[in-house]
Amino acid sequence: MQMLFQWDMSRQEPAKLEAKFWRAAKAADSTRAFANRLFEGAARDIGVLDELIVKHAANWRFERLAAIDKAILRLAIHELRVAETPPKVILNEAVDLAKKFSSADSGAFVNGILDAVHQSMKGATLSGSEERPGK
Repeated sequence: MQMLFQWDMSRQEPAKLEAKFWRAAKAADSTRAFANRLFEGAARDIGVLDELIVKHAANWRFERLAAIDKAILRLAIHELRVAETPPKVILNEAVDLAKKFSSADSGAFVNGILDAVHQSMKGATLSGSEERPGK
């Protein structure tokens, strides 16, 4: 989430940003690889992710969303689309991030958007009109 937030603020080359980020942050190699995959995928698919946020953020203008909330939503939606992590875990982690790094109301806001996105993805998958990429 932090890399995606930094990328959104600076639009640096992802590999350069990752190298800079990991100089200061410590994590196991497997955690780094997982975080890098999520960050790179979210940065690559930013247009699709933003469309999903706009579609499910009724009565909210995208430009008015806090940058940190956008980063959390983008990362969580990307993970919902491609990862094997259970959706409930993804939603809970995103809500926790919003509560920790954003405003007092952001947890509920992020939960509402992600739940709507998740429900629409489930409905689309059940109808056969949309599947997770690579599945």
